[in-house]
Amino acid sequence: MTYPNQLNCVDPVLNIDLHCHSTFSDGLLAPAQVAARAKANGVDVWALTDHDEVSGIAEAREAARELDLQFVAGVEISITWAGETVHIVGLQIDETNPQLVLGLDSTRSGREQRAREMADQLAMVGIPDAFDGALNFVGNPDLISRTHFARYLIEIGECRDVPDVFSKYLIEGRPGFVPHRWATLQQAVQWIRGAGGVAVVAHPGRYDFTDMQLGVFLDEFIAYGGSAIEVMTGSHTVDQYDTYARLANRYGLRASRGSDFHGPGESRVDLGALPPLPPSVTPVWADWKL
Repeated sequence: MTYPNQLNCVDPVLNIDLHCHSTFSDGLLAPAQVAARAKANGVDVWALTDHDEVSGIAEAREAARELDLQFVAGVEISITWAGETVHIVGLQIDETNPQLVLGLDSTRSGREQRAREMADQLAMVGIPDAFDGALNFVGNPDLISRTHFARYLIEIGECRDVPDVFSKYLIEGRPGFVPHRWATLQQAVQWIRGAGGVAVVAHPGRYDFTDMQLGVFLDEFIAYGGSAIEVMTGSHTVDQYDTYARLANRYGLRASRGSDFHGPGESRVDLGALPPLPPSVTPVWADWKL
């Protein structure tokens, strides 16, 4: 499966991909397999950023070391802000930091009950056994999510692909949507910074914010210590690259680049396949020792 914004990276210096997932959250590949794919795709610097989970980092780091691939420990934290689920990526974290570990544990709690409620809603519209079906796609039972339900709906022929799933189910106003109360913005940024990391707003183009709401959100993010935003991401269209580059500069935020890769044939952009950051922005890695 290919998408219009899947381009070859032509960065003349380093191919850096700082957002992807493994089977420890909702990815299709184990951390070592993701590392191998990153290396095969010409990635030089790679971060694993599983949802609300850091248990895959040890395997990812060891695989990257064996492949001579520079590794960045990361995480993607789910938060609720103004009733919207937003994701904050943490990069260069110490994954053993007690505050971070406890915070992520509390964020993961409640997922099973939410998943059962989602399955109950799907049963009411004629799709039985969705909870058990979704579990077949789960690598980490603590992190059952909408993505696993989507894969089940595709497997049984209810939907063609992931976009089709999310046009019919699992989103607000459709069967299978159950909101979850995640961490707060302040908590997520504090956990990341307390673990020595850099807080990054993930794929800002995905959120249903007005310009005013986005401005308020970014002001709060910066006030809590957030310092970067994803500009080049598989979740953005080509037109949005410039939009969020300008936004990064307007707010004095550094820019990040990450495919948000989940698995072959399922993700908009493969690992390392995004265009480079535009020269107008300051990369999040500008002062890293690469």
